[in-house]
Amino acid sequence: MKPIAITRLTICGIDELPTHRNHGVSHILSVLDPDREDPAIFGDFAPHERTVLRFHDVIEDKEGRPAPTRQDVEAILAFGEALKASHADRRDGHLLVHCHMGVSRSTAAMITLMAQIEPDRDEDSIFTTIREMRPIAWPNSVMIAFADDMLGREGRLTAALHRHYAIQLERDDMFERWMTELERAREIEFGRALARQKASTQ
Repeated sequence: MKPIAITRLTICGIDELPTHRNHGVSHILSVLDPDREDPAIFGDFAPHERTVLRFHDVIEDKEGRPAPTRQDVEAILAFGEALKASHADRRDGHLLVHCHMGVSRSTAAMITLMAQIEPDRDEDSIFTTIREMRPIAWPNSVMIAFADDMLGREGRLTAALHRHYAIQLERDDMFERWMTELERAREIEFGRALARQKASTQ
């Protein structure tokens, strides 16, 4: 994200945080479950700026576990606006975004930030970068839908997400088993439908 003087991006899960404490992290976006204790590891990091957001990683409201809201994505965009506003104060920076496992909320948050900071960037190239950064990325579709609307991407971000799902499903059948267990069959169908459409035109 060179436009905001962030030269390194990292996505990870909580268990991986200790491996990044000596990597010059300057900015952290933590996305945690509402009832999860704050990780103590950040006390071992060099001085940094950190924002903590708390919401569940589901795509449908469940008892006691509501899906991410528009306000949650607004908070991510506010974090991005703060990065833009402070860019003149640094020559480089290292942004780390994490959630529980570094699979869904954190990847959706990073995609949102990249689409915000680089408004002219092609959506598929954003997802390509995310796969390179985090091969296990399976972004939360509810978060991406809100970001798509709020950033004026007119459905292009969501369409690119569906193509990403199709790529991930083709790469490894682990994703279908995993997301089925997490009751996210709707996202699997997004990817499968696209794959069927592609096959029918060949």
